[in-house]
Amino acid sequence: MAGFVSSHRGHASHRPDRAHLTEPRYVRWSLTAGALLFLGLFLLLPLVTVFAEALAEGWEAYRTAIFEPDAVSALLLTLTAAAIAVPANLVFGVCAGWAIAKFDFPGKSLLTTFIDLPFAVSPVISGMVFLLLFGRQGFLGPWVAAHDIKVVFAIPGIVLATVFVSFPFVAREIIPVMETSGTQEEEAARVLGASGLQTFFRVTLPNIKWGLLYGIILCNARAMGEFGAVSVVSGKIRGQTNTLPLHVEVLYGEYMTQAAFAVASLLTFLALITLVVKTLVERHLGASASQDVAPAVAA
Repeated sequence: MAGFVSSHRGHASHRPDRAHLTEPRYVRWSLTAGALLFLGLFLLLPLVTVFAEALAEGWEAYRTAIFEPDAVSALLLTLTAAAIAVPANLVFGVCAGWAIAKFDFPGKSLLTTFIDLPFAVSPVISGMVFLLLFGRQGFLGPWVAAHDIKVVFAIPGIVLATVFVSFPFVAREIIPVMETSGTQEEEAARVLGASGLQTFFRVTLPNIKWGLLYGIILCNARAMGEFGAVSVVSGKIRGQTNTLPLHVEVLYGEYMTQAAFAVASLLTFLALITLVVKTLVERHLGASASQDVAPAVAA
Protein backbone atom coordinates (compact mmCIF):
# COMPACT_ATOMS: atom_id res chain seq x y z
CA MET A 1 0.00 0.00 0.00
CA ALA A 2 2.87 2.34 0.87
CA GLY A 3 4.50 1.53 -2.45
CA PHE A 4 1.28 2.38 -4.27
CA VAL A 5 1.01 5.68 -2.42
CA SER A 6 4.63 6.57 -3.14
CA SER A 7 4.20 5.55 -6.77
CA HIS A 8 1.03 7.66 -7.01
CA ARG A 9 2.86 10.62 -5.48
CA GLY A 10 5.68 10.10 -7.96
CA HIS A 11 3.26 10.26 -10.86
CA ALA A 12 1.60 13.35 -9.37
CA SER A 13 4.95 15.05 -8.97
CA HIS A 14 5.62 14.58 -12.69
CA ARG A 15 2.33 16.20 -13.69
CA PRO A 16 2.96 19.35 -15.72
CA ASP A 17 2.42 22.65 -13.97
CA ARG A 18 -0.80 24.34 -15.08
CA ALA A 19 1.16 27.49 -15.89
CA HIS A 20 3.13 25.57 -18.53
CA LEU A 21 -0.10 24.57 -20.28
CA THR A 22 -1.04 28.19 -21.02
CA GLU A 23 0.55 30.93 -23.07
CA PRO A 24 3.54 32.79 -21.61
CA ARG A 25 2.72 35.53 -19.18
CA TYR A 26 3.85 38.32 -21.50
CA VAL A 27 1.48 37.05 -24.19
CA ARG A 28 -1.47 37.00 -21.79
CA TRP A 29 -0.66 40.46 -20.46
CA SER A 30 -0.22 41.82 -23.99
CA LEU A 31 -3.59 40.44 -25.13
CA THR A 32 -5.32 41.74 -22.01
CA ALA A 33 -3.74 45.19 -22.38
CA GLY A 34 -4.69 45.30 -26.07
CA ALA A 35 -8.30 44.38 -25.30
CA LEU A 36 -8.52 46.97 -22.51
CA LEU A 37 -6.96 49.63 -24.72
CA PHE A 38 -9.43 48.85 -27.49
CA LEU A 39 -12.39 49.04 -25.09
CA GLY A 40 -11.10 52.27 -23.62
CA LEU A 41 -10.67 53.97 -26.99
CA PHE A 42 -13.79 52.75 -28.73
CA LEU A 43 -16.25 52.30 -25.86
CA LEU A 44 -15.40 54.13 -22.65
CA LEU A 45 -13.95 57.26 -24.26
CA PRO A 46 -17.02 57.87 -26.49
CA LEU A 47 -19.34 57.32 -23.51
CA VAL A 48 -17.38 59.78 -21.37
CA THR A 49 -17.36 62.26 -24.25
CA VAL A 50 -21.13 62.06 -24.65
CA PHE A 51 -21.80 62.90 -21.01
CA ALA A 52 -19.01 65.49 -20.82
CA GLU A 53 -20.36 67.37 -23.83
CA ALA A 54 -23.94 67.02 -22.60
CA LEU A 55 -23.03 68.67 -19.28
CA ALA A 56 -20.55 71.16 -20.74
CA GLU A 57 -22.91 74.11 -20.21
CA GLY A 58 -24.22 72.99 -16.84
CA TRP A 59 -27.20 71.08 -15.46
CA GLU A 60 -29.70 73.77 -16.36
CA ALA A 61 -28.79 73.68 -20.04
CA TYR A 62 -28.85 69.88 -19.93
CA ARG A 63 -32.27 69.81 -18.31
CA THR A 64 -33.60 72.34 -20.82
CA ALA A 65 -32.33 70.26 -23.76
CA ILE A 66 -33.83 66.95 -22.66
CA PHE A 67 -37.18 68.43 -21.60
CA GLU A 68 -37.56 70.52 -24.75
CA PRO A 69 -40.89 69.57 -26.43
CA ASP A 70 -39.28 68.15 -29.58
CA ALA A 71 -36.93 66.01 -27.50
CA VAL A 72 -39.79 64.69 -25.36
CA SER A 73 -41.79 63.93 -28.51
CA ALA A 74 -38.80 62.07 -29.99
CA LEU A 75 -38.39 60.05 -26.80
CA LEU A 76 -42.06 59.11 -26.70
CA LEU A 77 -42.02 58.13 -30.38
CA THR A 78 -38.93 55.98 -29.86
CA LEU A 79 -40.51 54.19 -26.92
CA THR A 80 -43.80 53.81 -28.82
CA ALA A 81 -42.11 52.26 -31.85
CA ALA A 82 -40.20 49.86 -29.60
CA ALA A 83 -43.34 49.04 -27.59
CA ILE A 84 -45.09 47.97 -30.80
CA ALA A 85 -42.16 46.34 -32.58
CA VAL A 86 -40.94 44.18 -29.69
CA PRO A 87 -44.29 42.39 -28.99
CA ALA A 88 -44.80 41.90 -32.75
CA ASN A 89 -41.35 40.36 -33.07
CA LEU A 90 -41.97 38.31 -29.94
CA VAL A 91 -45.02 36.66 -31.51
CA PHE A 92 -43.23 36.13 -34.82
CA GLY A 93 -40.08 34.83 -33.14
CA VAL A 94 -41.91 32.29 -31.01
CA CYS A 95 -44.01 31.04 -33.93
CA ALA A 96 -41.03 30.87 -36.31
CA GLY A 97 -38.77 29.31 -33.70
CA TRP A 98 -41.35 26.69 -32.77
CA ALA A 99 -41.97 25.80 -36.40
CA ILE A 100 -38.28 25.56 -37.31
CA ALA A 101 -37.12 23.72 -34.18
CA LYS A 102 -40.04 21.32 -33.68
CA PHE A 103 -41.28 20.44 -37.18
CA ASP A 104 -39.99 19.42 -40.60
CA PHE A 105 -41.74 21.00 -43.57
CA PRO A 106 -40.92 22.09 -47.14
CA GLY A 107 -39.18 25.46 -47.22
CA LYS A 108 -37.79 25.20 -43.70
CA SER A 109 -34.27 26.19 -44.76
CA LEU A 110 -35.70 29.03 -46.85
CA LEU A 111 -37.59 30.39 -43.82
CA THR A 112 -34.41 30.24 -41.76
CA THR A 113 -32.59 32.19 -44.46
CA PHE A 114 -35.31 34.83 -44.64
CA ILE A 115 -35.11 35.37 -40.87
CA ASP A 116 -31.49 36.45 -41.33
CA LEU A 117 -32.37 38.84 -44.17
CA PRO A 118 -32.30 42.07 -42.06
CA PHE A 119 -28.76 41.18 -41.01
CA ALA A 120 -27.64 41.17 -44.64
CA VAL A 121 -29.70 44.05 -46.04
CA SER A 122 -28.66 47.63 -45.29
CA PRO A 123 -31.21 49.44 -43.10
CA VAL A 124 -31.33 52.24 -45.65
CA ILE A 125 -32.31 49.73 -48.34
CA SER A 126 -35.06 48.32 -46.12
CA GLY A 127 -36.38 51.84 -45.62
CA MET A 128 -36.35 52.38 -49.38
CA VAL A 129 -38.40 49.19 -49.81
CA PHE A 130 -41.19 50.59 -47.64
CA LEU A 131 -40.94 53.88 -49.46
CA LEU A 132 -41.37 52.11 -52.80
CA LEU A 133 -44.28 50.11 -51.43
CA PHE A 134 -46.26 52.78 -49.60
CA GLY A 135 -44.98 56.03 -51.12
CA ARG A 136 -47.21 58.22 -53.26
CA GLN A 137 -45.76 56.68 -56.42
CA GLY A 138 -45.25 53.26 -54.85
CA PHE A 139 -46.89 49.95 -55.58
CA LEU A 140 -49.52 50.34 -52.84
CA GLY A 141 -49.39 54.13 -52.78
CA PRO A 142 -52.64 54.81 -54.72
CA TRP A 143 -54.61 52.34 -52.57
CA VAL A 144 -53.21 53.82 -49.35
CA ALA A 145 -54.01 57.36 -50.51
CA ALA A 146 -57.53 56.39 -51.60
CA HIS A 147 -58.26 55.04 -48.10
CA ASP A 148 -56.66 58.06 -46.40
CA ILE A 149 -54.03 55.91 -44.67
CA LYS A 150 -50.68 57.50 -43.91
CA VAL A 151 -47.75 55.10 -43.80
CA VAL A 152 -44.72 56.91 -45.18
CA PHE A 153 -43.69 60.04 -43.24
CA ALA A 154 -45.95 58.91 -40.40
CA ILE A 155 -45.81 56.67 -37.33
CA PRO A 156 -46.96 53.47 -39.15
CA GLY A 157 -43.96 53.68 -41.49
CA ILE A 158 -41.60 54.14 -38.55
CA VAL A 159 -43.10 51.12 -36.79
CA LEU A 160 -42.90 48.97 -39.94
CA ALA A 161 -39.25 49.88 -40.49
CA THR A 162 -38.45 49.19 -36.82
CA VAL A 163 -40.17 45.82 -36.93
CA PHE A 164 -38.28 44.82 -40.05
CA VAL A 165 -34.78 45.61 -38.80
CA SER A 166 -35.33 44.00 -35.38
CA PHE A 167 -37.40 40.89 -36.09
CA PRO A 168 -34.53 38.31 -36.32
CA PHE A 169 -33.34 38.74 -32.74
CA VAL A 170 -36.05 36.86 -30.83
CA ALA A 171 -36.22 33.99 -33.32
CA ARG A 172 -32.44 33.64 -33.48
CA GLU A 173 -32.16 33.40 -29.70
CA ILE A 174 -34.86 30.80 -29.11
CA ILE A 175 -34.31 28.51 -32.11
CA PRO A 176 -31.10 26.95 -30.67
CA VAL A 177 -32.75 26.60 -27.26
CA MET A 178 -35.76 24.83 -28.74
CA GLU A 179 -33.57 22.56 -30.86
CA THR A 180 -31.52 21.61 -27.81
CA SER A 181 -34.56 20.81 -25.67
CA GLY A 182 -36.00 18.51 -28.36
CA THR A 183 -39.61 17.36 -28.56
CA GLN A 184 -39.71 14.61 -25.93
CA GLU A 185 -41.26 16.72 -23.17
CA GLU A 186 -43.94 18.14 -25.48
CA GLU A 187 -44.79 14.66 -26.76
CA ALA A 188 -45.02 13.34 -23.19
CA ALA A 189 -47.36 16.19 -22.26
CA ARG A 190 -49.62 15.44 -25.22
CA VAL A 191 -49.68 11.74 -24.31
CA LEU A 192 -50.77 12.70 -20.80
CA GLY A 193 -53.70 14.65 -22.24
CA ALA A 194 -52.44 18.23 -22.30
CA SER A 195 -53.79 20.51 -25.00
CA GLY A 196 -51.58 22.47 -27.35
CA LEU A 197 -51.82 25.67 -25.29
CA GLN A 198 -51.23 23.80 -22.04
CA THR A 199 -48.17 22.16 -23.55
CA PHE A 200 -46.80 25.49 -24.69
CA PHE A 201 -47.36 27.41 -21.45
CA ARG A 202 -46.39 24.60 -19.06
CA VAL A 203 -43.61 22.84 -20.97
CA THR A 204 -42.23 24.82 -23.91
CA LEU A 205 -42.30 28.33 -22.45
CA PRO A 206 -40.52 27.44 -19.16
CA ASN A 207 -37.75 25.78 -21.18
CA ILE A 208 -37.15 28.83 -23.38
CA LYS A 209 -38.05 31.69 -21.05
CA TRP A 210 -34.52 32.96 -20.42
CA GLY A 211 -33.49 32.70 -24.05
CA LEU A 212 -36.73 34.44 -24.96
CA LEU A 213 -36.03 37.26 -22.50
CA TYR A 214 -32.50 37.61 -23.89
CA GLY A 215 -33.89 37.92 -27.41
CA ILE A 216 -36.43 40.53 -26.27
CA ILE A 217 -33.65 42.61 -24.71
CA LEU A 218 -31.58 42.56 -27.91
CA CYS A 219 -34.65 43.28 -30.03
CA ASN A 220 -35.57 46.25 -27.84
CA ALA A 221 -32.04 47.65 -28.03
CA ARG A 222 -32.06 47.39 -31.82
CA ALA A 223 -35.50 48.96 -32.08
CA MET A 224 -34.66 51.98 -29.94
CA GLY A 225 -31.36 52.66 -31.67
CA GLU A 226 -32.47 52.26 -35.29
CA PHE A 227 -31.52 55.14 -37.55
CA GLY A 228 -31.10 54.18 -41.22
CA ALA A 229 -34.45 52.62 -42.09
CA VAL A 230 -36.41 55.05 -39.93
CA SER A 231 -34.66 58.07 -41.44
CA VAL A 232 -35.89 57.09 -44.91
CA VAL A 233 -39.57 56.59 -44.05
CA SER A 234 -40.02 59.21 -41.32
CA GLY A 235 -39.47 62.45 -43.22
CA LYS A 236 -37.65 63.80 -40.13
CA ILE A 237 -40.49 66.12 -39.12
CA ARG A 238 -39.53 67.71 -35.80
CA GLY A 239 -42.01 67.03 -33.05
CA GLN A 240 -43.91 64.51 -35.17
CA THR A 241 -41.81 61.81 -36.86
CA ASN A 242 -38.39 62.29 -35.30
CA THR A 243 -37.14 59.48 -33.09
CA LEU A 244 -34.27 60.09 -30.67
CA PRO A 245 -31.49 59.08 -33.11
CA LEU A 246 -33.01 61.31 -35.81
CA HIS A 247 -33.44 64.18 -33.37
CA VAL A 248 -29.77 63.94 -32.41
CA GLU A 249 -28.79 64.22 -36.08
CA VAL A 250 -31.07 67.22 -36.62
CA LEU A 251 -29.69 69.07 -33.58
CA TYR A 252 -26.10 68.33 -34.55
CA GLY A 253 -26.77 69.49 -38.12
CA GLU A 254 -28.06 72.77 -36.73
CA TYR A 255 -24.83 73.20 -34.71
CA MET A 256 -26.68 72.75 -31.42
CA THR A 257 -23.90 70.55 -30.12
CA GLN A 258 -24.71 70.60 -26.41
CA ALA A 259 -28.39 69.83 -27.02
CA ALA A 260 -27.45 67.03 -29.44
CA PHE A 261 -25.19 65.38 -26.86
CA ALA A 262 -27.81 65.88 -24.15
CA VAL A 263 -30.39 63.99 -26.20
CA ALA A 264 -27.74 61.42 -27.12
CA SER A 265 -27.19 60.85 -23.41
CA LEU A 266 -30.83 59.71 -23.15
CA LEU A 267 -30.09 57.02 -25.72
CA THR A 268 -26.96 56.15 -23.80
CA PHE A 269 -28.96 55.76 -20.58
CA LEU A 270 -31.41 53.47 -22.37
CA ALA A 271 -28.51 51.45 -23.78
CA LEU A 272 -26.86 51.14 -20.35
CA ILE A 273 -30.12 49.99 -18.78
CA THR A 274 -30.47 47.40 -21.54
CA LEU A 275 -26.88 46.29 -20.95
CA VAL A 276 -27.48 45.86 -17.21
CA VAL A 277 -30.60 43.77 -17.83
CA LYS A 278 -28.72 41.73 -20.45
CA THR A 279 -25.89 41.06 -17.98
CA LEU A 280 -28.34 39.94 -15.30
CA VAL A 281 -30.03 37.57 -17.74
CA GLU A 282 -26.67 36.15 -18.86
CA ARG A 283 -25.69 35.60 -15.23
CA HIS A 284 -28.96 33.79 -14.57
CA LEU A 285 -28.45 31.69 -17.69
CA GLY A 286 -24.98 30.74 -16.49
CA ALA A 287 -26.30 29.83 -13.03
CA SER A 288 -29.08 27.74 -14.55
CA ALA A 289 -26.61 25.92 -16.77
CA SER A 290 -24.39 25.15 -13.76
CA GLN A 291 -27.36 23.78 -11.82
CA ASP A 292 -28.29 21.56 -14.77
CA VAL A 293 -24.73 20.25 -15.14
CA ALA A 294 -24.19 19.51 -11.44
CA PRO A 295 -26.77 16.67 -11.15
CA ALA A 296 -25.48 15.14 -14.38
CA VAL A 297 -21.90 15.14 -13.06
CA ALA A 298 -23.01 13.70 -9.73
CA ALA A 299 -24.88 10.91 -11.53
